[in-house]
Amino acid sequence: MWVCVGVRGHRMQARTTPATRMCTSRHGQHKQQSAGRHAPRHLTARGHGGSRLDAVEMAPPDPILGVSEAFKRETSTDKLNLGVGAYRTEELQPYVLRVVGKAEKRMLERGDNKEYLSIEGLPEFRAATVELLLGADSAAVKEGRVATLQSLSGTGSLRVAAAFLAKFLPGVAVYLSRPTWGNHKNIFGDAGVEWREYAYFNPATVSLDIDGMLRDIAAAPAGSVILLHGCAHNPTGIDPTREQWSKIADVIEERHHLAFFDVAYQGFASGSLDDDAFAPRLFVERGLEVLVAQSYSKNLGLYAERIGALNIVLASSQAADRVLSQLKRIARAIYSNPPVHGARIVAEVVGDAAMFGEWNVEMEEMAGRIKTVRQDLFDHLTRLLPSKDWSFVTNQIGMFSFTGLSPQQVENMTNKWHVFMTKDGRISLAGLNRAKAGYLAEAIVDSVQNA
Repeated sequence: MWVCVGVRGHRMQARTTPATRMCTSRHGQHKQQSAGRHAPRHLTARGHGGSRLDAVEMAPPDPILGVSEAFKRETSTDKLNLGVGAYRTEELQPYVLRVVGKAEKRMLERGDNKEYLSIEGLPEFRAATVELLLGADSAAVKEGRVATLQSLSGTGSLRVAAAFLAKFLPGVAVYLSRPTWGNHKNIFGDAGVEWREYAYFNPATVSLDIDGMLRDIAAAPAGSVILLHGCAHNPTGIDPTREQWSKIADVIEERHHLAFFDVAYQGFASGSLDDDAFAPRLFVERGLEVLVAQSYSKNLGLYAERIGALNIVLASSQAADRVLSQLKRIARAIYSNPPVHGARIVAEVVGDAAMFGEWNVEMEEMAGRIKTVRQDLFDHLTRLLPSKDWSFVTNQIGMFSFTGLSPQQVENMTNKWHVFMTKDGRISLAGLNRAKAGYLAEAIVDSVQNA
């Protein structure tokens, strides 16, 4: 006697007619039933020992994470990993914030359980994260006009948002800065959202092309989604001034665009949570609806905890409730519900005045160390090649510097000097210390002059 069961081992109802199902005898034997007489040709093995998936091509290495893999294989003692955006100490070691250790100790002493969170996430975290983003006195928060979903850091928040846009704004393109973080195109492309680009970086001056940016945003079809980096633009490290942000907001409002902020470095860029949140707060205070993806990988060093949030600020609390219900539905299908550990750390730190103050001090320390190595690098570069203007190094902000090096020059950096970086010329100054600043300057000057 054979009993047919579905994927989770339940007896299948008579009305279900899947293409393939598994049937099990009383003796534990298995056989496969198909709706048709023959399996589709593309699902059959290609001869003895073949695979149904032989046609799958090898994916290229990730342009950022692949740099770390190459770095690990390098044996030179001079090697530097300036590819991945992860903070390092002056000894070039990973850093766990002191305040994070304190929060985890409290959580352990309290004996917190590991039960599932609700789909939308930990309530204390959701309240804390939206207040950090928009401020304690935000009218949008007080009026309940923000749909906040705890998600898997910045990447997960972007991916949920992409699925939301694909479903509820079909055919609307997302405009990305040129250049942008390498994963933005993957995230929106894999969600079926068309992406286009707007001008951002002027390679001739190594500065913001504000005129080109405003022109391209204005030329985008009305109602487009414009993705903006809230602070510490990745990869250039070049941010608009406050006056320029106002002009950007003017154009977005005039063209009825939807602004989408990627806020991955709040507090980590300048050392001030409030200063780094200026742009999204400006848009919300002007009454614009916005999306904001947040991450706590950098500012709290919670890289592996995958803790972040997606916030959508809307015109009414009723709209916020409806949008959150749809975000939850999307999240349920992707990862069901978010992890709890990182959320509790954020809630613990933000919810305690003393710990919150300690966190701010540590953020200032991290931002200050990066500013110091920026200045050291600039000084060494100016000493080695005074005829070139290196001011862009200190004018940029955050953990990255966009050097303007060509792919060929980057190859020289890696092959000759053992400096590992992304091919677009971006270097992570968070992975540099003062002792290696002179060595890096020598590598850059050599690559500029000889490669």
